[in-house]
Amino acid sequence: MRSTVRVILAVGFVISLLSAAQTPKKDQAPPEDLPTIRVDVDLVNVLFSVRDKKGAYVANLTKDDFQVFEDGKEQQIRVLTRESDLPLTIGLLVDVSRSQENLIEIERRAAMQFFRQVLRPKDMAFLIAFGSEAELLQDYTNSAKMLSEALGQLRVNSAVGGLHPSPVPTIGQPRGTILFDAVYLAADEKLKKEVGRKAMVLITDGVDVGSRVRLRDAIEMAHKADAIIYSIQYIDWSVYGGFGNPGDGDLRRMSEETGGRLYRVDRKYTLERILDEIQTELRSQYALAYSPTNPAKDGGFRRLEIRTKNKDLKVQARKGYYALPQSAH
Repeated sequence: MRSTVRVILAVGFVISLLSAAQTPKKDQAPPEDLPTIRVDVDLVNVLFSVRDKKGAYVANLTKDDFQVFEDGKEQQIRVLTRESDLPLTIGLLVDVSRSQENLIEIERRAAMQFFRQVLRPKDMAFLIAFGSEAELLQDYTNSAKMLSEALGQLRVNSAVGGLHPSPVPTIGQPRGTILFDAVYLAADEKLKKEVGRKAMVLITDGVDVGSRVRLRDAIEMAHKADAIIYSIQYIDWSVYGGFGNPGDGDLRRMSEETGGRLYRVDRKYTLERILDEIQTELRSQYALAYSPTNPAKDGGFRRLEIRTKNKDLKVQARKGYYALPQSAH
């Protein structure tokens, strides 16, 4: 039923975009809910944010301020808006491998506050813990209380089973830290079937040991699920002897390819502050729609680039999308 409702909402989004184009509004209120990239009714909808040189969000741009390119060819922007009623679906993935043991309590408290701040009546969230295996601690819910109770179950090397058996179990024997597997499974099993704005928040040191899928496989599935990845690198330096930066490149690539960002926790940039910035960004984005000059839905990957005519502004958006048949979404 929920998926059906979201399909209706997706169509409603396209209609609302067209209505917004025909009836411009003055003194628009700050954005609340915005859709992620999606191919619906022959329109490609792209979710993105814009920042100035100081990193502040820019909120007063129109479609005349942008250019969009698909596979290097400029596309005609049909609509650009900052208004939508589409809900947010968010998955929080927490690393509970041995290297994170001393950080779990901090992660638990910060995540509880995050859910209380980010969830609105139409939003849904789920929680996955991953170490040597992946476990769904809480399925879709709008209840911050239920999510808080699930966060209370975070344990080092959490195993499949117990009160919340996971629909995304690790196949075979336990391994190391299956970061890529967890991202792939969350995208494929949880987010791909949903419609609307979708985001994945990872709290991890970024080290993958023994995943069956590769980094590029995890990124591809996130693209197919239309999910933005926000990576939070949280490292217990006592484990690594205070040297190196484990997993930095992999987390950066996952985030930048899907339109998200990589954050690093340190003494001044706390986990609480980072989660607050993420929830602010989720409410501070544009939705752009265009009819692609290549209408074929052949499953191929289309490279996307959004540019601003003001060179001092920076666009943050996913690098592309898969032109899947409607039945494959």
